[in-house]
Formats: sequence, structure tokens, C-alpha cells
Amino acid sequence: MATPASIDLSAAMITAPVPPGNWLVVLPVVLCVGLGALLLILRDRTSLHGWIAISGLVLLVLIDAGLLYRVANEGPVTMVMGRWLPPFGIAFTVDLFGALMALAAAIVGLAAAVAALGDIEDVGRRYGFYPFLMLLLAGVSGAFLTGDIFNLYVWFEVLLISSFGLLILGSEREQIDGALKYAVLNLIATTIFLIAVGYLYAIFGTLNMADIAAKARQFGGTAPLMTLAALFFIAFGMKAAAFPVNFWLPASYHTPRIVVSALFAGLLTKVGIYSMIRVLVMLFPVERAELASLVGMVAGLTMIVGALGALSETDMRRLFGYVVISGIGNMLAGIALGGADGIDGAIVYALHSIILMTALYLVAGEAARLGGSYSVIELGGLWRRSGWFAGLSLVLFLAASGLPPFSGFWPKVILVKAALDAGSGWLAGIILLTGFLNTIAFGRLFLLAYWRPRQIPVATGQTHTGAAAQSPAWQEMGALGALTALIIAVGLFPEPLLHLTEGAARNLTDPAAYLASVFPGGGQ
Repeated sequence: MATPASIDLSAAMITAPVPPGNWLVVLPVVLCVGLGALLLILRDRTSLHGWIAISGLVLLVLIDAGLLYRVANEGPVTMVMGRWLPPFGIAFTVDLFGALMALAAAIVGLAAAVAALGDIEDVGRRYGFYPFLMLLLAGVSGAFLTGDIFNLYVWFEVLLISSFGLLILGSEREQIDGALKYAVLNLIATTIFLIAVGYLYAIFGTLNMADIAAKARQFGGTAPLMTLAALFFIAFGMKAAAFPVNFWLPASYHTPRIVVSALFAGLLTKVGIYSMIRVLVMLFPVERAELASLVGMVAGLTMIVGALGALSETDMRRLFGYVVISGIGNMLAGIALGGADGIDGAIVYALHSIILMTALYLVAGEAARLGGSYSVIELGGLWRRSGWFAGLSLVLFLAASGLPPFSGFWPKVILVKAALDAGSGWLAGIILLTGFLNTIAFGRLFLLAYWRPRQIPVATGQTHTGAAAQSPAWQEMGALGALTALIIAVGLFPEPLLHLTEGAARNLTDPAAYLASVFPGGGQ
């Protein structure tokens, strides 16, 4: 009878010690879940929640920065749960794309936690704002770091559960109405996602992304992979608010507290775009090429709808919601173009949009605080009330329009060049046209809300909650200033970021390094 000491586990399990640096792969999720649990334990000490969350999120930014440094220098890193050999063990695999997105998410999470010190009152903290925030970041981080497609579905569920809680924080009628629209569309998308995952497992017999990527290239035309790719495109397109299912976003993102809107605008749709790039570009490149025309048309219509919606809106929050949609169209254009340049443009735009859209919604919050309203018609003379705030707002408006020398200029240049090189001049024209329309929308916003003298006395202006106009909050202004500084820095010195995103795009279009990280011996 064999003794336990004589059993050879090397055929089923990883027996070598885990390198200490590999723990960076799972630490972001562990930290967020652990902090969320701690905040629940301290539910009677809500005055401490903000500072505990901020301290933890500073650590999260440092962990994600360390993970990015490791991946940039050593290539993709894999850690398998329970030390079971892949594809049987659930893998967390991080490449440059996932590490960049996780770091950007941590940065805006930290900015939101700081801004919430001034935006979320004691009642909101008692209802669980900070635990929900940590759970949301756990879901977002898990989605960016996982190497298992069913695990991706699980992390989507985690972030959706927490987003429902944040969306109805305050229990106002408008919030419940917005949450209903948000929930229905996202639950439909999640159902389609789950059906696609089941279909995928029936075809491949595995859920490990590296294993699927290798087998998809071997199957060729022998499996119904086009149907599978189309299902994933529909599911992720709904979550990203792509045309024609984009209406839920401007109908719901203006309803919660402004710091919640900022988080949603920065993160949630980008998880959909990340998943679409990961699945269509890395797992099903042939099917992506076949769907390129359809994706391109959806991208163009999404950009146009977003730009026209921004032109027609008078509520700053809803206007910025349409700007989110227009940006999603630009990212879809990169996916449609494919190739290293197109994917590079989509990644740079996604990173830019995470920071920018969070900052823009914080601008809306400060505008309402200063002017007593979110309405462009009722606002006016904001530059007189705070010159610094007006200056920060103008920088962000120019960046959102894609104008130099700010971060929004570079992804537009990359995407237009990629479209022209691919012979898709019509798509390059739509990118430039919608950029021009967004410039007009932001110019109109600045002229009416900032430059024009106020038509209604400031003392009578009211916010959506009925509060009178107030002075700037240092918490929101601090977060807004930090995000704006980052946008300026990337615009003036883009080379480090572009070097990383170019590597991320190459790793997606040629995932050999990703596969080697999961299967070091090449034995899928």
C-alpha cells in the first residue's frame, strides 16, 4: 500500500514553492474583500470608514503598481488556486493589459474614496457606502486579473451586486427608477454571458482562457465558434452600453450620488470593453476578423449617438453619460480594426476614459455645489465663483474632446492612423466628426455654465437634493485636481504609457507569452 509520502503529486499539482512576487496577483482581490469585511465589522464606527478605506486603497494602488512593474519586466504572471495544475485549477493570469486596467481602477477608486468624504453623509456611510465600494473594486480587480472565463462571470456578478447597492444609496424615487433600468439590462446581458460560457464549455471542455486560446486555433472551422463569439459580443456590448442597447446608461447614471456616478462612469463600462477585447482578440481572433464589419458599424453608431446626445442635453450628468457612450464607440472602433495598432488605440482610450470620466462626474458634483444646480440653463458664472475649478474643468473638457496637449489626443491619433492604414477611412471620419461634435458640446457647456453671467441668483439655486449652493469641498477638489494632473501628465509625456500599451496589444494579438505563463512546458 502506497504511503502519502510516496505519491507523486507533480502530475496534478504545482509542487514548487510559490515565488513571493506571485502573491501580488491575488492580493488586490484579497485586500478589497478583507477591507470590506473589516468595514462591516466596524459598522457602528462609520466615522472611521472613510479613512480606513483610503488607507487600504493607497495600499491597493501600490500593490497594483508593483504588479505592473513585475509584469512589464518579467512577462505575464500566473497563480493557480489550490496549486492544481491548469487547466484544472482556477488561474489568475495577469499580463500588461490586465495590470494596466487594474492600476487605473485602483487610482479612481482611491479618488472616489477621498471625494466621498465630502459627498457621502453619515446616513450613506451607515447604509454601507464604503463596504460596497470595496466590494465593487474587488469585482473589478478580479475581472481584470482572472485567467478563467467562468471566474470572469463570477467577478461580473460581484461588481453588479455591489453596484446595485451603491445605485440605490439614499432610496430616492429617482434612484429606484434608474436602478430598475440598470438592473434589467445588465441581468439580461449577464444571462447571455452565462449561456455563452456554458456553450463554450460544451465545445472546449475547459474554462481556462489560455487553454481555450490554444484549442480555438486548433479547431479551425470544425466548431461553431462564430456563434460563440457573437454571443460574447452581444453580452459585453450590452454591458459596455454600445448601440443599440446604450439607453440604460444615461437613464441611470445621473440618479445616484455624484461620487457613485463617477465610479460607474469610470469603471463599469470599461469592464465590458476589457472582456470584449480579452475574448474576441485573444481567444477568437479569426471570428473577430469576421465580425469586424459589424463591430465597426456598431462602433460608428455608438459614437454618433453619444455625440448627438451630448449636444442635446442640458443636465450635466446626463450629458457626461452620453460622453461615456461616445467613448465606448471609439474603443469598439479599435476592436473592429484589430491588429496591434487598433487594439493599442482601444487600450489607451480605455485607460484615458477611466480617469477622465471619473473626473468629469466630479466636475458635475462641484458645479452643482457651487451653482446649486446640475442644469446648464440654470448655471452660470462658475468661473467667478472659483477660477481654479473653472481651469480644471476646461482642461478636462479639452481632454474629452481629444484635443492636445491632454491625454485624450493620443488614442484618437492612434485610432485614426490605424483606420487609415486599414483602409477604413469612413471609420476615421466618424472618429474625427464625433470628436468635433463633442468639442461643440463641451464648448457650449463651458460658455453657458462657466462664462455666461448667471441668470438666476445663486442664493436661490438648488441641487437635486434641494440643498442651497455651497463653497467648494476640499475632498472633491483634491481628488479632481489629482486626476486632472494625471491627465495633463499623460498628455505631455505619453511615451511611458504608450510603450506599455503597445506591449499589451502585442501580447493580445500574439498570446504566446500568456500561454507560456499558464503552461510553462507547453503541455495544454
